[in-house]
Amino acid sequence: MIDGVGRWGGVVVESGGLRRAYDGVFGEIDIGGFGPAPQGQLSAEQIVAHLVANDELMIQATEALLAGSPFAYYELEEDMHRPQLDALAAEQGGLRGLTALLHGTSDRLCGLVDQLGLAAETPVETHLREGFDLIVDEPLPWSRTLDLHTRVHLPKHQAQLRLLRA
Repeated sequence: MIDGVGRWGGVVVESGGLRRAYDGVFGEIDIGGFGPAPQGQLSAEQIVAHLVANDELMIQATEALLAGSPFAYYELEEDMHRPQLDALAAEQGGLRGLTALLHGTSDRLCGLVDQLGLAAETPVETHLREGFDLIVDEPLPWSRTLDLHTRVHLPKHQAQLRLLRA
């Protein structure tokens, strides 16, 4: 593995793009100055708690693949359950604690991604619902789900954070 790229049997799984997507989210968090969320939308704390919870789900699926499991399952609902997001925020002491936790979960996920190799192509039963932008209800190669997280999911929440400041 060199510079966040793992190479096995011709398959290249790179965490570099994933790390850059997280950096964009952290950049928005670092700017701060978030106002209240409009009715029906997530607050900044809830967005970061949602990303932490999502990372944990992705870590579980990735660890299952690395352990050689022929089956893994990943399910993410857009708002998960707001009371659970609020409880996680309270447990972590608010946005600062959630951000520290997200640094840890994102680093761990990226580290696991670097180890995937051929396991990245294992189909994972994937159920995603993020508004009308991202709906998946089928087995996908795990590399595809990671790509959706990198190119769609993280940028969407980065944009939501930016809008909470406007």
